[in-house]
Formats: sequence, structure tokens, C-alpha cells
Amino acid sequence: MRRIVLPFALLVTMATAGEQFAMSDADRAMYKEMLENNPADIYVEEGGEILEETLGGEEALAKFLGVSEKELPKYIAGFPRYIKKLGNVVGVDQVLQAMQVEQGKEKMKLKSPQMFSMLAYVKSLANDEQFNIDINADEHIKASYDLGKKTFMTARGGRGLSCNSCHSKDIVGMVLRTQPLPDLGEAGSGATWPAYRMTKSSLRTLQRRFQGCMKNALLKVIPIGSKEMVGLEVYVSKLAQDKKKPIAIPGLKR
Repeated sequence: MRRIVLPFALLVTMATAGEQFAMSDADRAMYKEMLENNPADIYVEEGGEILEETLGGEEALAKFLGVSEKELPKYIAGFPRYIKKLGNVVGVDQVLQAMQVEQGKEKMKLKSPQMFSMLAYVKSLANDEQFNIDINADEHIKASYDLGKKTFMTARGGRGLSCNSCHSKDIVGMVLRTQPLPDLGEAGSGATWPAYRMTKSSLRTLQRRFQGCMKNALLKVIPIGSKEMVGLEVYVSKLAQDKKKPIAIPGLKR
């Protein structure tokens, strides 16, 4: 049977009746309660314990990165960044993996719940800081940003969709799957992940969220930690940086 592919414009509709497309009253009440008691706080606390028990805590992290503990929050706010000893632009989770290897520990998978928790804890150290990613700092971070932007803009898959298909200025505000499509920069998306997703009842990371979007759009899913995924994180984080959105982790998402 031939699969019918609808144009993207037919897959979204304009929100014409206020919040009728947003959360139900029950979901809205639950969301308000969770804002005060984010379930992800437990995962963040767990991540701090894992970091301390398995890798030596913030002191060991700072030493690995070549900065003081006092400098750590601002330094974390510059991720993803080029780490010379790793030879790549990497996310915080990849730094944690490298620390595990250096210490002779078993390397956690980037998509493991334990790594998600550790990543959330480390990134939360930079809370209230603003991203300070300098995409012109060196050729490596510039190339990563350019790759991320290309990945964001490139249409793929049977529907011919890209990340930009749902988040370009002329689409923002339209409704897809009952939810208004956000401006990622204005929403500070890069600054609020890892986050607790109500629909998944678990902690998720920005790159894991990218994968979920790709799956929903019938695109080939890009692996977490790949150059394309790290580039996407650089690009989306820079959008939040340009809008001067402070880091606030863990976030809370529907």
C-alpha cells in the first residue's frame, strides 16, 4: 500500500481558541504542583551522589577540566565546548565518560539513567549563570556550531522535515499534537535540559529530546554523543544564550 505523506502545513493548525490546545485543567494543575516540587530534583541529588562516589565529586571534575572548583559553574555554562585532551567538542556527559575511562571505571552509556542523573547534577552547578559559549573561540567549536545549524535546518525523511520545520519564525505558535510550537531561543530550551518530562515520567536530556522529535517526525534517529547531536546542542544552547536565558536545571516539561 502506498503511504500518503501529508504536507507539513496540514499537520499543524493555528491556535484559534486560546489554551484549548494546551494542557487540560488536570494537567495544568499537576504542572503547577510539580513546579514547586519537581520530581527531577531527586534525580539531580542522585547524580551528585553518583559523581561523588564513583568519580570523586566536583573536586575531581574541576581537576580533570583544569579549572578551580570556584570557576566550575561558569566553565560548565560554556558547554558543549572543545576539550583539547579529548580532541573534540563534547558535552558534559562525554567528559564524565572520559573521567571514568581515565580512572579505570566502567564507562556508563550516554543514554543510561545514571548518566542522565549525573549530567543533570553537573549542569545544575551552573544554575542562574547564562551560557557563555564562544562559537568563535576556535575552529573546532565554530565547526560544531555550523554542523549543528546545518543539522537543524536540513530536511530529512519521508516527510521532508527538519528541526526548523517546527521551530522557524513563521511556524512558531502553530499547534502540533495539541501543543503550540515554541521559539527555542525564547523558551530557553537549551538552558532547561535535563528536565523531567511529565509524559514520560522520567528525567530526559536535551539530546534525548532531540531523538524523540526525530522519531516522531519519522526521521532516522541520530545517536546521542555524535558530532551532529553535539552540534545541535551547541546550536540550540546558543539560541538560549542569545536571548539571555539563564540556566535553570532541572526543567519541567509536559
